[in-house]
Amino acid sequence: MYPWRLAAAVCSRKHVWVFSRSFNMAEEAKKLAAYAAVDNHVQNNQVVGVGSGSTIVYAVDRLAERVREEKLNIVCVPTSFQARQLILQHGLTLSDLDRHPELDVAIDGADEVDADLTLIKGGGGCLTQEKIVAGCAKHFVVIADYRKNSKDLGQQWKKGVPIEVIPMAYVPVSRIIAKRFGGEANLRMAVSKAGPVVTDNSNFILDWKFEHAQNWKEVNTALKMIPGVVETGLFVGMAERAYFGMEDGSVKVRDPPVK
Repeated sequence: MYPWRLAAAVCSRKHVWVFSRSFNMAEEAKKLAAYAAVDNHVQNNQVVGVGSGSTIVYAVDRLAERVREEKLNIVCVPTSFQARQLILQHGLTLSDLDRHPELDVAIDGADEVDADLTLIKGGGGCLTQEKIVAGCAKHFVVIADYRKNSKDLGQQWKKGVPIEVIPMAYVPVSRIIAKRFGGEANLRMAVSKAGPVVTDNSNFILDWKFEHAQNWKEVNTALKMIPGVVETGLFVGMAERAYFGMEDGSVKVRDPPVK
């Protein structure tokens, strides 16, 4: 083998090793956060809101373990089709907000969490159902790995704030957002099919790439007043605790600041 090819092969293997190590570390961090939240917040005879995304997979794993080992009586309310399938696959009791409109606790992931426990959610497209379920819960707990931990929104998550919109309104809504708040709001396009991403509610998603930190409570309220906006991926003043799985194998707990 030519020296340059050997060097390229070595570099390629090193890149793969680094990527694999980073991926495994992040997955272990997700698991740590998820297990801590389920162990600290789920008790017998509770109704539990089950969030969406890659981190919630570990939470459902742990929830199913505890139900088997401790004979817990737990009812689960999903936030998405994915969450519903996870609940069924693990043999957990599935319910909905018609039968259980008040939840004891909801556990969900986040795309980013700032110092005030304001969240950006909706990277997976389930923001509306996630916010509804979180809003019905007495306690809303967030689980994430160290990559989602920020001082200010936008430091880690670069894809913007997801905003669910009625399909016919996506063009005027995107124009209003850009004019009023700056940045740009782009229609999220599907990866494995032609056309836009369609939510479980048959709506579209705009990803608003904002230019600077803002008063997120005011912005969230203003966005929701725009005709055609269904819901935003800004979760302001909702989470009471966040668990971050860290690179060193520890779990960092964050509560809202005292004001």
